[in-house]
Amino acid sequence: MRRRTVRVLAAVLLGLMLAACASFPDSGPREWRDKIEGAGELGGPPSMLEPPPPGGPDGQQGGEVPERGREQAPSGCDDPDPQVVATCLDPIGAIAVLPDSSSALVGERSTGRVLRVERGVEPQLVTTVPVDPRSGGLTGLVLSPSYAEDRLVYAYASTPEDNRVLRLAPGEPPKPVLTGIPRGPADNGGALGTDTQGALVVATGAAGGAGADPRSLAGKVLRIDTLGRPMPDNPDPASPIFSSGLRSPQGVCTDRMGGTTWVTDRAATQDVLYRVGPGALPPPAWTWPDRPGVAGCTAEPGVVAVAQTGGKSLFVLRPADGGAFNGDPQTVLANVYGRLAAAASGPDGLLWLGTVNRDGGAKAAPVPSDDRVIRIQPPSGGGADRA
Repeated sequence: MRRRTVRVLAAVLLGLMLAACASFPDSGPREWRDKIEGAGELGGPPSMLEPPPPGGPDGQQGGEVPERGREQAPSGCDDPDPQVVATCLDPIGAIAVLPDSSSALVGERSTGRVLRVERGVEPQLVTTVPVDPRSGGLTGLVLSPSYAEDRLVYAYASTPEDNRVLRLAPGEPPKPVLTGIPRGPADNGGALGTDTQGALVVATGAAGGAGADPRSLAGKVLRIDTLGRPMPDNPDPASPIFSSGLRSPQGVCTDRMGGTTWVTDRAATQDVLYRVGPGALPPPAWTWPDRPGVAGCTAEPGVVAVAQTGGKSLFVLRPADGGAFNGDPQTVLANVYGRLAAAASGPDGLLWLGTVNRDGGAKAAPVPSDDRVIRIQPPSGGGADRA
């Protein structure tokens, strides 16, 4: 009996030693886990750091990450959530984070008001852009590429005359920079960004059908300088048109390290994300057949985050070389702040989001402090290559 016991123990020990030395090939996409940042002044990021369940076989549907509940509900315009910067605004169409990283300019979609917001400080009116909310209103806001010297801000808006890019200078009324962009219905879209070449990148809508004309500025990606002139490296140096094929664009974002510019679009049958290049837009880099209402986006090295209005969440992708994506997509902030629209990154890397809960009908379920500006820790880059 004793010899048998010794033999069993020896076999168990040998098995453990072999297991410790063994290596196993991957049997599928590897899961990743975001690095948890320190709490900092914001009290820590929302609980959006657990890896999602695997996506579907086509890789187009990401798993949804459970979110923490709000510990204390807002009362009127007082919102105890440490991530909330500003409350009780009109639905937010655009955000531009200021160089101090603690304040931002916020554009209200239907009123055209541009406000400076900072946590603990009453919002301050900077200027008002004339808008036609029936055609989209104010949907784009960016700092000048040389903001430190000129203090200029640029806006994209549907005005009573047309859709246009305007320059906002301190103490002056908004001045047109680029006009003549055809207006469309309320779902026509429109967005504004900047790229690494110092260009203003304008995404224009064509939901009304005007984009079929190659000479029209509708349904296009435009690249202009801060005076409204075409960028000299456009396909036609005399034209602001850089690319074509949009229907209802909602966000423009550029990875400052890699230089890639992305545009979100609500196409006729699905929501899509494009990598922008000259000429006709390529096939979408990502698609959402369920149409969650893609909106604003941010791009940082290794990560693209897309706000979803109907989906009431933030969708996170991790671009890889060669047009693929790393790991599985991740859905975060699901049902935490409601309908998300505007998105922007601050100089410190924090992610700013704006809500549009008060214009979403009965299903939006706004809270008393809506609409809000939120500042959160961003999802980090990295992850394993998808097989």
